[in-house]
Amino acid sequence: MQRDWEFLTGDTADVARRLLGSTLVSTVDGLEARGVIVETEAYLGLADPASHAHESKGRTPRNDAMFAARGTLYVYVSYGIHHCVNVVTGREGDPAAVLVRALDPVMGQEVMARRRGRAVDLCNGPGRLAQALGITMRHNHHDLAHPPVRLLPGTQVEESKTGSSGRIGVTRARDWPLRFFISGHPAVKAPRW
Repeated sequence: MQRDWEFLTGDTADVARRLLGSTLVSTVDGLEARGVIVETEAYLGLADPASHAHESKGRTPRNDAMFAARGTLYVYVSYGIHHCVNVVTGREGDPAAVLVRALDPVMGQEVMARRRGRAVDLCNGPGRLAQALGITMRHNHHDLAHPPVRLLPGTQVEESKTGSSGRIGVTRARDWPLRFFISGHPAVKAPRW
């Protein structure tokens, strides 16, 4: 049975901010790892020129999970090697999603380090956090209410402790203020524009 996902309901930019402080739990291959979300980016769907589901592209095999019900995991491969983790936030058929850009590792750091091949910079970037949690294309379309990858609501981060900026790594609508982060957190890197 799918979760209600009340905390994922509403404007996707607001949801991206509210996801700060939530936890991603991975039990991939029987190994548990957890991280608290400290950086996100909102992608608004059909009208967002930076979205994989922009109206100029339509529904494709790559972006199909974005059209699923909120609480679905959308995984894609960036630059042919990095898996990226997104939380679908729209109603079924409305392809809005939030990219999880960075986590604060809180459990299973040794598992993350083995997967990453290093003990530092475990989850400070979308590709790094997916690798640390063991998330791959086999998890695309997964319901985040159930293992092996779950999303747990967290404590709301005070607005005074959050920052926002334009998005990173996109060429269209880059200046839209849809990137949200916990200000001063070491896993959040300054963008290189």
